[in-house]
Amino acid sequence: MTHKIAILGASGYTGAELVRLIAEHPNMEIAALSADRKAGMSMDQVFPHLRHMNLPTLCKIDEIDFSGIDLCFCALPHKTSQEVISALPKDLKIVDLSADFRLRDAQAYKKWYGNAHSALAEQDEAVYGLTEFYREDIKGARLVAGTGCNAATGQYALRPLISAGVIDLDDIILDLKCAVSGAGRSLKENLLHAELSEGYNAYAVGGTHRHLGEFDQEFSLLAGRPVQVQFTPHLVPANRGILATVYVKGDAQAIHDTLASAYAEEPFVQMLPMGEVPSTHHVRGSNYCHIGVTADRIKGRAIVIAALDNLTKGSSGQALQNANLMLGEEETTGLKMAPLFP
Repeated sequence: MTHKIAILGASGYTGAELVRLIAEHPNMEIAALSADRKAGMSMDQVFPHLRHMNLPTLCKIDEIDFSGIDLCFCALPHKTSQEVISALPKDLKIVDLSADFRLRDAQAYKKWYGNAHSALAEQDEAVYGLTEFYREDIKGARLVAGTGCNAATGQYALRPLISAGVIDLDDIILDLKCAVSGAGRSLKENLLHAELSEGYNAYAVGGTHRHLGEFDQEFSLLAGRPVQVQFTPHLVPANRGILATVYVKGDAQAIHDTLASAYAEEPFVQMLPMGEVPSTHHVRGSNYCHIGVTADRIKGRAIVIAALDNLTKGSSGQALQNANLMLGEEETTGLKMAPLFP
């Protein structure tokens, strides 16, 4: 069976990544692509690297006939997504890549994103899209909320450790480096090559980053009590990739064993041997997450490092992994490509 797919917001980085992945999926066909300012243009005009593909012309959302669509990926900005999704057919399967349905508490959404949620009915049915931990819920979901790419990376490093109680929950430091594509494709002065290259900088320092809402929600749910991590993201002059370095209190071998056991059967999460650490080079362009554990020189402390591609495993690859489950496909279909190296 061939599933008809629509991608809303196809002119952004995550939209282009979805096209790249779905183009090789044996049971999916891209039937509609939307953009706002670029409506009427062909995809090869927007993304010349996709010119070999036979793709629909970009159009406005209201020009799409959703009666023939099996699943829709929504790669729109937050706030826009909730407005668009609430107006889509109620039987349409949707994977949302924005932040609009990640936080279950409407007040938490307002706190972190600065505006009231306007699609509470859809929020109530949304399933959080971290595939490895919500797999069964995702299979039966109509609406799946993709995670933040930073939030996904930190959770892969920490969720099994919090569940198993092998680390001190009151002393978790998460230092994260993320590539510039995580900021989207819109023109921003601080992302100009002359201002970004040859250095990197911390941002949202002191607990203001929006993905903290996801960490608070998910880690506290796992622990059965409030858990807050100390988190600082950094913008690095690279196109793709996230590297999360997590400092925790606990026995390093027990931490490695816990993570290795948790991910032993997971196709896309790879544990490195004890003492080895991952690199963003080794996951680039892939749906894999690599995790390493090293003992610190201070007894009773350990360092957990996780790496993934923010556009693939952190966003569009995760979205396709979830869509496969929602449509009854093998979860790994279209996603087993090897990372690009060098």
